[in-house]
Amino acid sequence: MITSIQNPLVKEVRRLHSSKGRREQQLFLLEGTHLLEEACAAKYPLETVCCTPEWLDQHEKLWDQIVSLADRTELVSAKVLESIATTVQPDGIIATAPRTATAPAEISTLGIALETIQDPGNLGAIVRTAAAANADGLLLSADSADLDHPKVLRASAGAWFKLPIAVTPDLTAEVSSYKNRGMQILATVADASLTYWEVDLRVPTLIVLGNEGSGLSPELRSLADRQIQIPLSRSVESLNVSIASALILYEAQRQRSQSI
Repeated sequence: MITSIQNPLVKEVRRLHSSKGRREQQLFLLEGTHLLEEACAAKYPLETVCCTPEWLDQHEKLWDQIVSLADRTELVSAKVLESIATTVQPDGIIATAPRTATAPAEISTLGIALETIQDPGNLGAIVRTAAAANADGLLLSADSADLDHPKVLRASAGAWFKLPIAVTPDLTAEVSSYKNRGMQILATVADASLTYWEVDLRVPTLIVLGNEGSGLSPELRSLADRQIQIPLSRSVESLNVSIASALILYEAQRQRSQSI
């Protein structure tokens, strides 16, 4: 059992707290029982898994699944686990997993495209909502928060493993491609004349949302078939981007359920 926080493995795992470390090692962190359950359900490969003896005693069946997927497993002390975690009170298990090339998110009926989303909590919440709303997939500009940032994984509550997501260096080109295939492109713009419930969301639709502060770029705005807004009280300047995405996604679900 590893009991020293000076152990080389501890130092390697701690490097994954940073974007640079994840990029250099081509690994990311999975923290907590729920994320490991979802990783196992998706048969996602695991590199190294560290857990406390107390956690192992309570999760023997899950541990058997983890062992079949992991290259390396280690028992560690509670002190060591706390030192490699990004959370204040880790629940007893942490794993590292390989970054994998993101396959194209094939969107045919309903999807989300996100430009320069900086807050990892927002990104994770959008992933969770898109999966819950039965979206086909998500497109993410490469200048957004890391898709495998620990906060993204936690905020997605495991939906990260269920929703097809593609990170693209040229989001404008990707959106243009979907437009050329006949998909309706909707841009969320604060001063748009249409509200999100005034457009037909029963047709194949790609919803494009922008940066929390500056909104969508002119290039993406120009690709939109329609620009839509979410009405706000005069005393409120804007909505959180994850809330905005949820409203539009579930309006699409509402319209589609009524057309059956």
